[in-house]
Amino acid sequence: MPTIAPMLAKAVATVPAHDSVEGGYAFEPKWDGFRAIVHFDGSSVAIDSRGSKPLTRYFPELVDAFARLLPAPCVLDGEIVVRSGAEGNERLDWEALSARIHPAESRIRKLSVETPAMFVAFDLLGLEGSSMLDTPFGERRAALGKLMSPLGDPLHLTRITTDTGLARDWLTEFEGAGLDGVVAKPLAAVYAPGKRIMLKVKHHRTADVVVLGYRVHKSGSGVGSLLLGLYDGDGVLRNVGGASAFSDARRLELVDELAPLVQHDEAGDVVTGETERSRFSSGKDVSFVRLEPSRVVEVRYDQMEGERFRHTVQFDRWRPDRDARSCTFEQLEIPVAYDLSKVLD
Repeated sequence: MPTIAPMLAKAVATVPAHDSVEGGYAFEPKWDGFRAIVHFDGSSVAIDSRGSKPLTRYFPELVDAFARLLPAPCVLDGEIVVRSGAEGNERLDWEALSARIHPAESRIRKLSVETPAMFVAFDLLGLEGSSMLDTPFGERRAALGKLMSPLGDPLHLTRITTDTGLARDWLTEFEGAGLDGVVAKPLAAVYAPGKRIMLKVKHHRTADVVVLGYRVHKSGSGVGSLLLGLYDGDGVLRNVGGASAFSDARRLELVDELAPLVQHDEAGDVVTGETERSRFSSGKDVSFVRLEPSRVVEVRYDQMEGERFRHTVQFDRWRPDRDARSCTFEQLEIPVAYDLSKVLD
């Protein structure tokens, strides 16, 4: 089962008009979970993450459901989510979903019963051994509806509309259920693995970044700030800023969480480095503990200045489903240029 890099989305400020692209846009809710490409050959199941990390072992209840409910061999694109809350007041639960990525088989089995996952399908990439990558999205979606509509929980088909007004209502209304935006998909577009063909409108700006290292808190105890990086077009990992403002307890927890990633030299000593000094850092300690660049974190930010975050960003959550090499500058929302004189008038 060859892996397929999922098609991506570019961040925009507002939901576009349906007819603003040739062939029109279709709109879907943006689910807040683990992006997954599911391969089903008629008997066995493989689940790949957005970064092609295998997710199969972490969701045995979904593997069972795919094998039991899917009527034909296929390749699905969708989102793995976990819900929580009382009936009539349910919402997506990111923490419960993240906890599913666990090394112990016994823990995985336990959580598959206590916090079972769902799969929400939104694209069909292959059917009965034939690729559908070169088929327009409108046709892929119609075929997906026929395949998925008779199926029951935990396999679901996402909503879709071509009504721009309704999509804008979704952006506001569905946030209360834990969804984080709306996706616009060109109906005439073929599936483009790894390309940002779709558009996404989110409630705030976020980025998935690599943790490069950490500075010790000025008190001498715990993590004071995390150093963050993104890969540029040449594959070079660049420092883009930091995240701080952790509580005393959280600072100590982070030391333990990051301990397995701390780099050591041949003598067994911790490897440290220094960030570039500026007129603002004169006299300050700019040293940091180097980490293996494999841990990904989602952060919230307001704007970029050059290749760095304008201000210190806010830690949001770990992203165990993301591969560090997939964290590039391309994901960032780039504001549309605006003449300063128009602001001053």
